[in-house]
Amino acid sequence: MVKKTESKKPILPTISPWQAWVLAIRPRTLPAAVAPVLVGTAAAIADRQFVFIVAVAAGMVALLLQIGVNLANDYFDYKHGFDTADRLGPLRVTQSGLLQPASVKKAMIIVLCVAGAVGLLLAVIAGWPVLAIGLTCILAALAYSGGPFPLASHGLGDLFVFIFFGLVAVCGTYFVQTGNLTVQVVQYSIPIGLLITAILVINNLRDIPTDLKTGKNTLAVKIGQQATRMEYLALIMGAYILPALWFLSRKFPIWILLPLLSLPLAAVLVNKVRDADGTALNPVLGGTASLSLAYSLLLAVGIVLS
Repeated sequence: MVKKTESKKPILPTISPWQAWVLAIRPRTLPAAVAPVLVGTAAAIADRQFVFIVAVAAGMVALLLQIGVNLANDYFDYKHGFDTADRLGPLRVTQSGLLQPASVKKAMIIVLCVAGAVGLLLAVIAGWPVLAIGLTCILAALAYSGGPFPLASHGLGDLFVFIFFGLVAVCGTYFVQTGNLTVQVVQYSIPIGLLITAILVINNLRDIPTDLKTGKNTLAVKIGQQATRMEYLALIMGAYILPALWFLSRKFPIWILLPLLSLPLAAVLVNKVRDADGTALNPVLGGTASLSLAYSLLLAVGIVLS
């Protein structure tokens, strides 16, 4: 375990406990939970197997898991000494003292338990594979920042996000409504995973200087700033190349190109990432989250129209 870095405590804003909890759940990251559910549900609608209650439950699980990951990250990064007063990102409620560590830990457990309870309901409807997937997701949420081998601190956070917030979330949403999985749905999940991973890449790019000091070895720390910027570009480009390739394969109608309407926003973000550092990357992080949601909405519409 890395020792906590000694630094002066920042002057805390005067906020209510309710506002502190809102900070803790990190609302700007929640589009990453909604986006894959939209795409998975759109695929179920296109295949005429949409089930409203199940889709809502899947959305609830996705949101709760995202909130659980955020709380776990806030709590465990404080415990490991990765969060200090020098961090350049949004205020962390545990490290700043706005909320007590025990309270954040308790909230994390409650949120993940509620996610598990809703997941059990989905398992009753869709079968034991959903239960297995749900348990794996909860364990992964804890392993992302906690446990003896935190994934985020060993360069595996990007892979984790791509798998669980892209592939698993889209395919899982489709599966619980239809009871099966198609190659097309797996294809749809890939660009969503790429864009949601891009959100994490910006977060880690911004935090390279402070992560280096505290020993948090994210992939960005391992490969450096320039390679991380290239990773971001590759993720964004991949998300836009795929629909074009699908269309050119002649297996998809022109509606599958709808996500390309969000390309101007992507271009603005890529241009900003080229030179931005530190706190200047915070708007890019929020913009990338918005891009993932906009892209997913357009892809969902394209899937339904197809």
